[in-house]
Amino acid sequence: MSSPSLLPMHNGRAVERGAVPRLSLEDFRTAAIEAPERGARIASLFGTGAATGGVELFLVLACDEDGRLEVGSTHLESDAYPAITPECPEAHLFEREIAEQWGIRPVGHPWLKPVRFVPPQRVGADPFGFGKGPPVVGVTDFYRVEGEEVHEVAVGPVHAGVIEPGHFRFQCFGEQVLHLEISLGYQHRGVERALVGGPTPRSIHYAETLAGDTTVGHAIAYCQLVEALSGCSVSARAHAIRGIALELERLANHTGDLGALAGDVGYLPTASYCGRLRGEFLNLSAEMCGSRFGRSLVRPGGVAFDIDPERAVRMRQRLDAAVRDTNDATQLLWSTASVQARFEDTGRVSADTAKSLGMVGPAARASGLSRDARRDHPTGIFRFAQIPVPVLSSGDVYARAQIRGLEIERSAVFIRETLRALPASAGIRAPVSALAPMRFCASLVEGWRGELCHVALTDESGRFQSYKVVDPSFHNWTGVAMALRDEQISDFPLCNKSFNLSYCGHDL
Repeated sequence: MSSPSLLPMHNGRAVERGAVPRLSLEDFRTAAIEAPERGARIASLFGTGAATGGVELFLVLACDEDGRLEVGSTHLESDAYPAITPECPEAHLFEREIAEQWGIRPVGHPWLKPVRFVPPQRVGADPFGFGKGPPVVGVTDFYRVEGEEVHEVAVGPVHAGVIEPGHFRFQCFGEQVLHLEISLGYQHRGVERALVGGPTPRSIHYAETLAGDTTVGHAIAYCQLVEALSGCSVSARAHAIRGIALELERLANHTGDLGALAGDVGYLPTASYCGRLRGEFLNLSAEMCGSRFGRSLVRPGGVAFDIDPERAVRMRQRLDAAVRDTNDATQLLWSTASVQARFEDTGRVSADTAKSLGMVGPAARASGLSRDARRDHPTGIFRFAQIPVPVLSSGDVYARAQIRGLEIERSAVFIRETLRALPASAGIRAPVSALAPMRFCASLVEGWRGELCHVALTDESGRFQSYKVVDPSFHNWTGVAMALRDEQISDFPLCNKSFNLSYCGHDL
């Protein structure tokens, strides 16, 4: 059921900004709060400077069952408003981000603190009550559990090995984790601000490096926006090549994750095999464009590299060999009792918890939520070639690993069939004209971690006035904290790896 106050639209379609309804604050809050009750969820909630002063909030809801998006806005002139989070928990990080970026306090937010420790864009704003200027990275309050023999364990932000920075604060009773709080923002790069005023020659490179292991996914999301705002039509062949690249990115990362999970429980056969096999899938991406991470392939208007018949045959042969070896390696996981004993019933996240947090991607599907933008909000080749979406219900490490194994099999079938029947060449890259002025567009892509959401608003000259990115990690990091509730602290590496979220994708 749709909301009568919001504008229905579709993924990757631009609308006039004037068509986006400006709601009263009360109606705006109601639309967000009632969304979960009617099967919708928050894909994006963000603020932007208003021409008349103050801040304008935009809400983008994803209605998966109906395959549409809904958008609305409201204008805030004061420095505070009643928080949405107490009645709609999936808004919790979005409202913290709005407070941080715009200095507007969501009154009643249960745990208002910085997300990325960024100085507010509004001069004099102090939503967190610092009183002495901008926040200092990493300096913040943490929730504490009081009681005899309760102790606190701090991990990070500097970690052993080559890993991005993030801080984890555990409240423990012996080995039992009572609460985990995750603090990020140590590598904020200001990518969203850098995209404002674009598109420029640098914009696509910013998109490709939003999260380096999701180069193709973020590049497609960005290009869909540019194409919708410019009225550019992409050829079927280019869409097919984009789809192949996106699924190769999924294969490489899922295979690497299964190997890493095996390594976390000391099961070396699968760990060793998958480390090598991840490289095989990365090399297939390099076969397409010269970059193992898919850089320079996806471009506005289509793709920069074609796949000739000989290369398609060669890629299918290499794909078949890599998938066969990957299946052998993962079957060792599913048939080894000691591995299953560590995976099963560890790090459970219930369907209710996953839904209340707005989780997406394999982590959500492992908890029983059937969410996948390729099926629910299809664009490009996925409008015509569907990939079956696996869903499990246990919500534990085992389910999150199994989802990856199932998706490897199904993505491999898609790539094999698409390579065998690439649409006839009608050009792989169409020219892109200037963006239309005063437009709004939202673009969703199912990356390997889950839903990527890019939203752009253009100004009167057709430049990006505002650009908002929501990486799936933004939705899912709190799920890691919930997975550790009442678990052993020694299970943290396993639970964390079973999500394998991005620090830089969150920090932007």
